[in-house]
Amino acid sequence: MDLCNNRLSKQSTENFSGLAEPFAKLRRRMGVIMSTRLVFASAILAPLLAPALCAQSVQKPQLWLTTADRSALLARQSQPLQFAAPQAQLPAVTVNDMQQFQPIEGFGFALTGGSAQLLMRMTPTRRHALLEQVFSTHGDGIGVSYLRVTIGSSDMNDHVYSYDDLPAGETDPGMAHFSLAPDRQYVIPALQQILAINSKIRILASPWSAPPWMKTNGAVKDGHLKPEYYPAYARYFVKYIQGMRAQGIPITAITVQNEPLNPKNTPSMVMFADEEDAFIGKDLGPAFAKAGIKTEILLYDHNPDVTSYALSILADPTASPYVAGTAFHLYGGSVDALSKVHHAYPNKRLYLTEQSVTERYNPHAIGIADPVSQVLIGATRHWSRNVLLWNLAADPQAGPHTSNGGCTSCFGAITLDGDTATFNVAYYAVAHLSRFVPPGSVRIGSTQLEQLPTAAFLTPTGSVVLVTTNTGNFPQTFQIQYHGQSLVTTLQPGSAATYVW
Repeated sequence: MDLCNNRLSKQSTENFSGLAEPFAKLRRRMGVIMSTRLVFASAILAPLLAPALCAQSVQKPQLWLTTADRSALLARQSQPLQFAAPQAQLPAVTVNDMQQFQPIEGFGFALTGGSAQLLMRMTPTRRHALLEQVFSTHGDGIGVSYLRVTIGSSDMNDHVYSYDDLPAGETDPGMAHFSLAPDRQYVIPALQQILAINSKIRILASPWSAPPWMKTNGAVKDGHLKPEYYPAYARYFVKYIQGMRAQGIPITAITVQNEPLNPKNTPSMVMFADEEDAFIGKDLGPAFAKAGIKTEILLYDHNPDVTSYALSILADPTASPYVAGTAFHLYGGSVDALSKVHHAYPNKRLYLTEQSVTERYNPHAIGIADPVSQVLIGATRHWSRNVLLWNLAADPQAGPHTSNGGCTSCFGAITLDGDTATFNVAYYAVAHLSRFVPPGSVRIGSTQLEQLPTAAFLTPTGSVVLVTTNTGNFPQTFQIQYHGQSLVTTLQPGSAATYVW
C-alpha cells in the first residue's frame, strides 16, 4: 500500500504490515478487536488517514539541479526542503497524483552505427565505465532505459549499407543473401554490453532505406519502395528481428521508415502514407503474425506538421490492427499536434523517437532549459511514452557521418575523442528524467506557471517526480503544492530542476 498517494497496491495483505502500529492504536482507543475481515476494511479506510500517517515522508524532498552557468550539473542540492502549510501570496505549481495519464516506457538516445563505432574503439575499461554511467540504474548511473538503433546504416555511419546489398542488376526477393555482418563489428557488441548492464532496456529499430535494388531509383538516397518488393521487404524486417534475437538483442518495436517524407539524407527513402498503409496492412503486419513476432509496429516516424499521415493509417481497418502507435520527431510542426492524434485514437500509443539537441560543450554555460521544456516536458505532456534524443555519441567533428546527406551538426549527448568523454546538454536533459522516472511510471497532473513548464510522474515505488525549468531571464520563487502541503523553492533563470519526494 502506498498511503502517501492514496492508492492500494496489487500485493496481498502482507503489504499492510506498515499500518500495524497506527491501526493498533486505533483499535485500543475504540476497544475493538478486529477480525481478519476488518483488517481488509481498515486497508480501505487507510487512504482517509494518509495525510497524518505519511506527513513525515512528504517532508523529505530532494532537489537535483542543473544551472545555466554550470555551477550545478544534475547535482543533488544540500539545502533542506520541506513541505509545510501553503502560502497564499506565492504562485503555485499543484501536483495531483489522482489525475493520471500515459504510462512511461523510458528515456534515452539513438545508438547510431557511428556511436557504436566510437564506443567500441575505446579501451574496454573506459568503455565499461562510460556504459555504466549511462545505462546503470545504480550508483551514479543515469538509468537510460530506451534506445533507438538503425536497421542498416543511417546518415550517422561512416558508410552506407543494408543487410542485403547486391551488385547492380541483381535481386534477392527470398532474402537468401541477408546478413547482419555489417553490424557485427560495432553495433551488436555495443548492444550486448549495454544489455549486460541493463537487460530490461527497450530497443526501437528504424530503417533509413530499403536495399537499393528494391527501390524505384536503385539508389541509397531518395526513391520509393517498389510495390513488387513489399513482400521481400517484410521478410527483411522479419529476418532482422530474428537475427538480432539470436544475438541476444530483443527488438521491442520498429518504425516502418525513418522520416518517410525526407529524401535528403544519405541514406533515405520516401514512403507516402498510402504506401506505408498498404505495406503494413498487406505485407509487414501479416508477415510478423505468421512468424510469431511480437515486436510492435510504429508508423510515420516524422514531424507532427503532417498529422494526416498517421491519422489516415490509423483509420484503415486493414492496417490499423497491426499498429501499436505513432512515432514523431519535432523538427517541424507543434508538439501539441501529438495530442490531436491521441484524442482521435486514444487506444494507440505515441512516441517521440528523435530530436537532435546540437549545442556543443561550453565550459561557461549550458542551455538546459529549452530542450527539457520543449522536448522532454513538451512531449510527455502531450502523451508520449518516451523521449529519444539524437544521438548518443559523436566525435569532435560531429562524425562519423555519411557524405552528401549526413548530419554535419549532430554532436550528440557525448563527444568521444578516443577515451575522453565530454558530456553535452543532451546528456543532462535526458538525465533529468531518465534517472528518476523509470519504465512503469505514469505521468500525473501538474499545473504550470508562465515560464515554468512542468511534468510530473508517479514511479512504481511510489515516489513523486516533478521536472521543471525556468525559461525566463529572472529568478522565480514559487511553491509546489501536494496533498494540501506546500514546498517553497526558487529556480534561477535557464535552470532545470527535478524534485523527488
